[in-house]
Amino acid sequence: MVSKQYRVTSDTLNPLFRASVGFDKLVNEFFNEPQFINNSTGYPPYNISKTEDDVYDITLAVAGFKKADIDIALEDGTLKISGNSSALDSDGVEYLHKGIAERNFVRTFKLAEYVEVKDAKLEDGLLRIKLFRNVPDALKPQKIAIK
Repeated sequence: MVSKQYRVTSDTLNPLFRASVGFDKLVNEFFNEPQFINNSTGYPPYNISKTEDDVYDITLAVAGFKKADIDIALEDGTLKISGNSSALDSDGVEYLHKGIAERNFVRTFKLAEYVEVKDAKLEDGLLRIKLFRNVPDALKPQKIAIK
């Protein structure tokens, strides 16, 4: 059995535009933002998990980095995590085998509306960032009483 592979582009989402308003910006950001292209290196490896309703965790494997080497910033709905360490570039060392990926990194994540960073901690070489989706009460479903 031969399965067909489909490539999703903004053109294949045209039916979505007929039934919705305002999603064109989201699609354009997804396909054209440089931050999504830059994430393709695969380093550092990471997990995204959902622990309960509206609570998410991003876990990055950042072995060899200290707290002072990592910068986390949230700007305009984009979470940017960067790691810079001068200790990674040790001169005068001759490696017989070098299997540890010692390099600086930048990893970005586009956050949905109302997603906030709750906290971040570095433990045992894993950077854990807890996110919370905080929808305002005015936007939550409401029950309207009939008089």
